[in-house]
Amino acid sequence: MRSITLLFAGLLLTVALFFSVVASRETQAGNMGAMPSLAGATEWLNAPPLNAQALKGKVVLVDFWTYDCINCRRALPYVKEWAKRYEKDGLMVVGVHTPEYAYEHVSGNVREQVRQLGITYPVALDNNYAIWRSFDNQFWPAHYLIDAKGQVRYRHFGEGDYEAQEQVIQALLKEAKAID
Repeated sequence: MRSITLLFAGLLLTVALFFSVVASRETQAGNMGAMPSLAGATEWLNAPPLNAQALKGKVVLVDFWTYDCINCRRALPYVKEWAKRYEKDGLMVVGVHTPEYAYEHVSGNVREQVRQLGITYPVALDNNYAIWRSFDNQFWPAHYLIDAKGQVRYRHFGEGDYEAQEQVIQALLKEAKAID
């Protein structure tokens, strides 16, 4: 009986590991349609409410995250660096904090984490999952890159592939500059 239990536990662990690796590395590029709505945020930090129309002409990185997600925290230094490095070139980073746990719904907790983590770009508090559903998102972290015409051109779920993501940012910024 003990060996069956160990075998079953090992099988479950293997399946869970397989699906976590697959889910954490999904990337898709190409034109995926117009940027979904940012409507439905319960509050905005660091900026007034934003919408797709206000962001037209800019390359936009929409970062779905939650402050108590270890994968989100590992991705955050890259997102913050891109926001800083490419802001002058027309990149706008929009954080969408979609809570996983009850305490992450408390706006004061999110505000404090945004301050402690040094996040200066706009953050939408998506407590009702309105923006999450609009993007048909299913993962933390998730990065969506929108071109200057308002079209979703790239998405990445999970950690990693930071170099590839930065190359897409650079390409979209170059493309936007050529349009001007």
